[in-house]
Amino acid sequence: MKQTLTEKIISNHAGRKVKAGDIVFADVDRAFVQDGTGPLTVKVIKEMGKGLNRPERKYFFLDHASPSSKSELSDAHKVLRDFTSSTGAVLSDVGKGICHQIVAEQYALPGELIVGADSHTCTAGGIGAFASGFGSTDIAFAMATGKLWLKVPPSIKVTLTGKLPERVSAKDLILTLIGRISASGATYRALEFTGEGVENLSVESRLTVCNMVIEAGAKNGVMPADDRVSEYIERERGCKVDFERLRADEEAEYESEITIDLDNLEPVAAAPHSVDNIKKLDDLEKENIKVDQVFIGTCTGGRIEDLEAAARILEGKKINPSVRFAVCPASEKVFMDALEKGLIRIFTESGGFIVTPGCGPCVGIQGGVMGKGEVCLSTANRNFKGRMGCPESDIYLASPQAAAASALEGKIVSPLNAG
Repeated sequence: MKQTLTEKIISNHAGRKVKAGDIVFADVDRAFVQDGTGPLTVKVIKEMGKGLNRPERKYFFLDHASPSSKSELSDAHKVLRDFTSSTGAVLSDVGKGICHQIVAEQYALPGELIVGADSHTCTAGGIGAFASGFGSTDIAFAMATGKLWLKVPPSIKVTLTGKLPERVSAKDLILTLIGRISASGATYRALEFTGEGVENLSVESRLTVCNMVIEAGAKNGVMPADDRVSEYIERERGCKVDFERLRADEEAEYESEITIDLDNLEPVAAAPHSVDNIKKLDDLEKENIKVDQVFIGTCTGGRIEDLEAAARILEGKKINPSVRFAVCPASEKVFMDALEKGLIRIFTESGGFIVTPGCGPCVGIQGGVMGKGEVCLSTANRNFKGRMGCPESDIYLASPQAAAASALEGKIVSPLNAG
């Protein structure tokens, strides 16, 4: 039986060869929660009367309310701090960064099965892992037993050709794909990316693409690990790691196939209030849409590659005085790298301000909550009503390059038209 990459990874953790549609009980390599989902997970683990299986591979992130903006959130943080202290689980405290970024930087390995109580757990597919989000109670079981049941998803093959043009990014790629197949077009499917175009993507770009497959309903997104992944792990963790370079079989069965030519991609944005409401930035520019806030950050726009791309457009320039310009590095390491490279100075001198590493304004808790009638251009992954704290504001999603260019102009523009 020929297998997809997703089927191969799950097979290695189920102890048998599996195919799409099979129900399996699989070994879990790593499991994590964040401060919004973690308290329920802790409650269920305690009710089960169990300890943690391999606590050194169980992670608790304080990243959504980082730092806390009200006492109820601080109480939730205390629950997770106390639990990790008593069990030996790993705590990533306020200011360390976003769970998905840190999992990629420090922990995930190709071929692993990783689960998290956060829908964007699929980010680690960019490393070559099967990674997927589950409910808090499911994660409680995984943390206590080291196992979890799941249904093997059918796969959609996405072949990438060519190379991204200058000022066109991974965000443009994944938004284009979501616009093509819709917000439900990959529901409980695996999106498997392959082709020369994958090899031309940095690991940071791969993480962005896999992060947002959930916005098309996918169970997971995955790209085969290669030399770039090996180099990324060595650079981020300071050590070499040997891993099996799993690939889908040539004759693997896919539910459907899609081809995207990276050479021909254009800058796009997701307009309110859906991630599949995709518009060309050239067209939006003609509408003269003024922005009140520009936000560069999150697990789809706050990596060092993203900050560098934005800084190249902003260096030596001043943002429009009508714009609030927030920059939130995805992790402490990204922040320190940005300091060393002089990027923080560029953002500050341009008129922006820096938010503590974490989710920042993305989830509407702190760091840049929107007001009624306001418009934000964000590099985040969701633009639902109320996502940034106000159901009467509009959120457009675009690349870091588009965000930087729009901050300068005070309105939504294409980065291809920026000086």
